[in-house]
Amino acid sequence: MKVSEEISVRELFAAFKDTLQLEIMAGDEGLDRIIFETGLNRPALAITGYYKNFASNRIQLFGAGEMAYMRDQSDERQREVMEEMVSHNIPCVVVSRNLQPTKAMVDVLKKHSVPLIRTKMKSKEFSTEVLVRLGRMFAPRTSVHGTLLDVKGIGVLIRGDSGIGKSECALGLIDHGHSLVADDHVNCVKMNDQKIVGSGSDLNRGYMECRGIGIINVAEIFGIRCVRLEKTIDLVVTFIEWQPGTVEDRTGLERNYFDILGVQIPNFVIPVRPGRDMARLVEVSAMVLALRRMGHDGAKDFNDKLIAHMAAQMKK
Repeated sequence: MKVSEEISVRELFAAFKDTLQLEIMAGDEGLDRIIFETGLNRPALAITGYYKNFASNRIQLFGAGEMAYMRDQSDERQREVMEEMVSHNIPCVVVSRNLQPTKAMVDVLKKHSVPLIRTKMKSKEFSTEVLVRLGRMFAPRTSVHGTLLDVKGIGVLIRGDSGIGKSECALGLIDHGHSLVADDHVNCVKMNDQKIVGSGSDLNRGYMECRGIGIINVAEIFGIRCVRLEKTIDLVVTFIEWQPGTVEDRTGLERNYFDILGVQIPNFVIPVRPGRDMARLVEVSAMVLALRRMGHDGAKDFNDKLIAHMAAQMKK
């Protein structure tokens, strides 16, 4: 597992320059300054001189209120405010609503090589968007060996030993109209305590290795609709090689889970043997999970009926 404990302003700007409508106004020499926390700070109290509990490790967001206050101050007072703020080693300053920063702000931040960035977005919109993106950049992440697909809206991660038939099964599912997210190597990001999002790398996105055929381009063969950038991992299907004596779940009453970054994901363990339509079994597994989420559990319903029938027979 990897956890990013710091992100540079340069990384944030490069990744989200267009989506967050960012423009560097001054201090580009300090783009390697570090952001240590995912949150934003509105320095309304700080610019009035109150620095107790000042969140200096965060991006400092100047909205319409902060900018109006700054413009009401003398040039000398503005410089004092910015010098004091910079002394707390802030990573950068962002001005929202495409507002023009004051000359004092530009001069002080440029002097100390603190990036001054402007966005066309409103403060609330920018806060919402950047918090989601920072949260993702700071989120715990890992990678797992397997193939991830979107099957009827359910993110299914197919696991198993090399050569057991994961890619062949995935091809069958894609042929049925489902979508490939990642083959062989799945990057996993923990978005919250219940959600893991999987994706492939930019290098091999849309490609699959099929033993005996080689590398194939899924989008060119099946169409672009059969490729997705990412998907929440809702279900794990683990393929195991069937051998005499292999214990198989015959009722579905037992619940298995697979742990990814501390999140317990439902796991179906399916033995692989000649004659089994693995793609169809994975497809049904996804539908079973979807039904369970809606409160319909076929195994439990049948078990309840069986118990009721046995109880009725005993009364006779």
